[in-house]
Amino acid sequence: MREHTTTAAPARTPLLRWAVLGAGVGVAAGSLLAASASALAGYFARQVVTPVRRTEDLAILAVVHGADGLEVILPATAETTAPGTYSLYFNGGRGHARIGEVLSFAAAEGTVARKVEHVMTGDLATAVRGWWSGVVYESPQDAGYPAESVQIPTPVGEAPAWLVRGTGRERTWAIMVHGRGASRTEGLRALSAADELGITSLLISYRNDGVAPFAADQRYGLGGTEWEDVEAAIDFALLHGARDIILMGWSMGGAICLQVADHSRHKRHIQALVLDGPVVNWIDVLLHQAKLNRIPEAVGRLGQWMLSNRAGRAITGLATPVDLKALNWISKADQLRVPTLILHSEDDDFVPVGPSAQLAELNPDMVTFERFTVAAHTREWNVDPQHWERTVTGWLGAMMRASRPGGGAPDGPAGDNTAR
Repeated sequence: MREHTTTAAPARTPLLRWAVLGAGVGVAAGSLLAASASALAGYFARQVVTPVRRTEDLAILAVVHGADGLEVILPATAETTAPGTYSLYFNGGRGHARIGEVLSFAAAEGTVARKVEHVMTGDLATAVRGWWSGVVYESPQDAGYPAESVQIPTPVGEAPAWLVRGTGRERTWAIMVHGRGASRTEGLRALSAADELGITSLLISYRNDGVAPFAADQRYGLGGTEWEDVEAAIDFALLHGARDIILMGWSMGGAICLQVADHSRHKRHIQALVLDGPVVNWIDVLLHQAKLNRIPEAVGRLGQWMLSNRAGRAITGLATPVDLKALNWISKADQLRVPTLILHSEDDDFVPVGPSAQLAELNPDMVTFERFTVAAHTREWNVDPQHWERTVTGWLGAMMRASRPGGGAPDGPAGDNTAR
């Protein structure tokens, strides 16, 4: 009978045990790191397309009666110390005060005192927190202009708008498109320029802005879906006597206007674009925002991938991915064939000025760039309304006097709604 022998396995040394344990920990740590990066990218992507709710992030330190009337004391920030006229919203947005010039600045205390020009609603004296805004009027009537309230049939339902009739070139309509997280009140600052030109103004709302109906997915399309609501506004304008259309957009509203110029059935009627602090390239803006929020570049790019791919829809909530390449006008600058005026501050820390300047360099025949300083995002008018209005009225006046190749319909009946 053969003897069965076995060879015992060598005992693991402490070093080997730690090596195996270390490898396991490394895999676990790597998996945890990847999961954390993915979660952060998902959060970033979701925030970009989720409608904004304003938060009261500004302390109202005191409201006092000074030599020249009511004053408000606020923490000194880049926004609250900037020159110009602004608004202070409080009490969940139910209170609204128009804030004027800086009266004093206490550097040691980190506070600023500003003049309260007018309290439109609410009791500012009892307010303790609020938010700062570039919107300075509540309605066209508040800005001094009679207006009609109209409803625009959009693909998502009836969207309220304000219609301010022109008195000289009433068949030229400026359709004003607000930015992300804003409302149609943003365009009220342009009514003075429109009035000087004699053109009609249509200040619209669009999907997910809290005034118009929500889209089914309740997510921003960053211009890729909202442009359809502006197209509906052009339909409305042409049906109600417009012949030529000027699109005016702020921030994301600028991105929306560029998409309309690209896709509209009514291209022959679109005479010009006027864009304030526009998003010309979302890829650049998203990278900038990731950096501002100390999100690693790789994580930010993963967030972009989630926004632009079907696989990311479960995370972002988007019904359809955002085509970030189609929203990049730097890569297709030569395709912009509508005369465009861009007003953008070099101190805009939300939407960097670089792509706006670059678009003008790449397509100088179509794009005129006016650089501002000091102003925060879309606050160019607030800091220097005279400069803003002179620039807009001068440029648009020249555009409307010039005969544009393939220009709008001749004088006579308003243009129809058919594609050309």
